[in-house]
Amino acid sequence: MWPESGLDAAALRRAEWTPLPFTEFVVKIHSRCNLACDYCYIYEMADQGWRNQPKVMRRETFTTACAMIGEHALRHKIDAVQLVFHGGEPLLAGHAELAFFARHARETLGKHLGVQLSMQTNGVLLDDEFLRLCAQWNIGIGVSLDGDATANDRHRRDRRGRGSHADVAAALARLSAPEYRHLYGGLLCTIDVANDPIRTYEGLLRFRPPSVDFLLPHGNWTNPPPHRVADSTETPYADWLIPIFDRWYGERAATTSVRLFEDIVDLLIGGTAGSELIGLEPIQLAVIETDGTLEQVDELKSAYAGAAGFGLRGLGNALDEAMRLPAVIARQIGVEALSDECRACPIHTVCGGGHYVHRYRADSGFRHPSVYCADLTKLIRHIDSRVGTDLARSRQTGEGS
Repeated sequence: MWPESGLDAAALRRAEWTPLPFTEFVVKIHSRCNLACDYCYIYEMADQGWRNQPKVMRRETFTTACAMIGEHALRHKIDAVQLVFHGGEPLLAGHAELAFFARHARETLGKHLGVQLSMQTNGVLLDDEFLRLCAQWNIGIGVSLDGDATANDRHRRDRRGRGSHADVAAALARLSAPEYRHLYGGLLCTIDVANDPIRTYEGLLRFRPPSVDFLLPHGNWTNPPPHRVADSTETPYADWLIPIFDRWYGERAATTSVRLFEDIVDLLIGGTAGSELIGLEPIQLAVIETDGTLEQVDELKSAYAGAAGFGLRGLGNALDEAMRLPAVIARQIGVEALSDECRACPIHTVCGGGHYVHRYRADSGFRHPSVYCADLTKLIRHIDSRVGTDLARSRQTGEGS
């Protein structure tokens, strides 16, 4: 399957293409979770490798990982790296372990590199001591929340079936306190089109997030996501997102960034985007599992068992070896990784083929349009129309003044 079969890495090297080093690392400090979200790509989808992972990353494993990252950065003249503490649920690792991981990263990698530390959490365990530690070691905090209580608790429940919204709301109140507000990275919301879009958006705005990320549920052509029928021209996700865009775009003094919308606008006017969902920017991210295994972005676990694995041979620094693999090259060559259908599309430089994970088809791999192609097309064209109209009006006003 493409890219393991069909991507000619040797030809790219002959054409003087050079792979980019890794600069962002998702570090799985705990492999289990205290929630049982029914859409979770780690626990509920194709790859069940989490069952074989140790629950907590050992300190020795983390120190080895930091040494690997530091060596890779030195060799490739990297000035700064990002470490994202992740899971499962990273706070299950406990106060002492989080403190050790943060301190070690700052004291070792921080000697030679700029180090940005952050964490993605469900927020349930975010108590005062965790906030104190995050403030001490400057760890940014992103929290997963799917809207108001009705929307969130439809999927984000614990193993007894109890909704998580009340606990997360209490944690966000603590995080929003003046002494911790600077750590607040934003909210991550997985879309469910059964929820009212504006009510969901307002349920997120209630917590005054600096940013909101809307995540399309993971799926592909072989196993389509909810409400999305493969090869259908229906657009349930665009129809859900467009009212939120119109509301957000009409807020002239909006204080909350919506990354998906901002990225689309930036790409439409010739800029770049930092999202995996759209655009053609190269991906420089690797995942470190709790046992120290190096993998690709873990959303690939939604495609098939082993999809995120590198299959490294253990020759030298694992990050250096991974740079040369077809699976990594495919995420860095931009338009060359797109299908012929995508390259013929007039908005391919904006859409970028969609999230790589959503392009998978079991018989041939990842060189297809996104299973969300129809949704992304409608959303992008709607945003283009709104922004284009405003730009044209602005130019006319400027010419007439």
